[in-house]
Amino acid sequence: MPTYTYKAKTNEGRLSEGSTEAKDKTDLVKILRAKGLTVIFAKEEVKGGIDLTALNLMLSRVKLREKIVFTRNLSAMISSGIALSRALEILGKQTENLKLKHVIQSLESGIEEGDSFSNSLKKYPNVFSSLFVAMVRAGEESGKLVEALDVVGKQLEQGYTLRKKVKSAMMYPSIVFFAMIIIGIIMFIYVVPTLTSTFKEFNMELPMSTKIIMGISDFLVANTVITLGLLVGIVVAFILGLRTKTGQVASDFVSLHVPIISGIVKQYNAAQTARTLSSLFSSGVSVVEALEITEDVIQNSYYKTVLAKAKDVVQKGVPLSSVFMENQDIYPMLVGEMMQVGEETGKLSDMLEKIAVFFEEEVSTVTKDLSTVIEPFLMLFIASGVGFFAISMISPMYKLTASI
Repeated sequence: MPTYTYKAKTNEGRLSEGSTEAKDKTDLVKILRAKGLTVIFAKEEVKGGIDLTALNLMLSRVKLREKIVFTRNLSAMISSGIALSRALEILGKQTENLKLKHVIQSLESGIEEGDSFSNSLKKYPNVFSSLFVAMVRAGEESGKLVEALDVVGKQLEQGYTLRKKVKSAMMYPSIVFFAMIIIGIIMFIYVVPTLTSTFKEFNMELPMSTKIIMGISDFLVANTVITLGLLVGIVVAFILGLRTKTGQVASDFVSLHVPIISGIVKQYNAAQTARTLSSLFSSGVSVVEALEITEDVIQNSYYKTVLAKAKDVVQKGVPLSSVFMENQDIYPMLVGEMMQVGEETGKLSDMLEKIAVFFEEEVSTVTKDLSTVIEPFLMLFIASGVGFFAISMISPMYKLTASI
């Protein structure tokens, strides 16, 4: 069994340090608790070599699907009458993700030391979002933790499903596009040089399009390694550029103005905004805090700006719906109109829920047919490339055969 170094408090409040063997951290907590000690810190001793546990914790991540399962199971256990600390102990043993196991064990220790569940969650911002923490805190304050966890679970699941559908819809055109690039490079390096040598042998007068293709081919053959390195460099620079503030704004602008894609982006963000606000309002979170959390959840910078503006004007007594009605270029008109009705009837949370469901269904429908819509454009793109290549390389061959 591994050996753990620990720091703990006695029942009298004195600090105690030492080491002991245990199956895992949960077992360690039980052993020390039986001795009247409350664990503050514990770390597995490394017996030479690399600390593989620490390395695994650093490299592993908690997937969204695992968070959904954790939330759903925790809600079911608490609703069955199992104490929160006991439920966390069970879930910690069940999970196979090392990082999530470590986080759950830490949450359990925090609860046993008297900390609130929301404060314990707040220590892991990379695992639990501000939305998750705020919902749990609202559930603790209202005595409706199970209901809050159910809402969080539903929120995470809806977001997961929506993102999965969008990614699946974009998979087909992305594969075709990159396959075309790879096939094109192979043609330039291995096929074109054979034809080029034939043309040069007969000293033919070639069309400009043929000369362009031959020039590209000669460059790729002579500088294959440099070209591949350049392509990799461009891809890496593009990815790193997207992570900068300027790159993110540029990417957000393009996504809002590209035909077909822009409609999906607007509907997706409208659904995400409405779903998040509805969940927070129904849990009793204040309007200003709900807008702050939603601003963190939404990724597009243009939507963040609108939500930040909404937060400011709401504090001045201006209706929330007015901000969304003023920004119909990125939020569909239906969002502001239905929010206004919700404010007038006092059922804003319910109305936001309906908005979310409507746009989630719209995104689902559009993404289902997206490959059918994009396919003609892909075919046109492929036909143009193949046609240009064929005319440029085959027409000189016809002239050659005719002259023989």
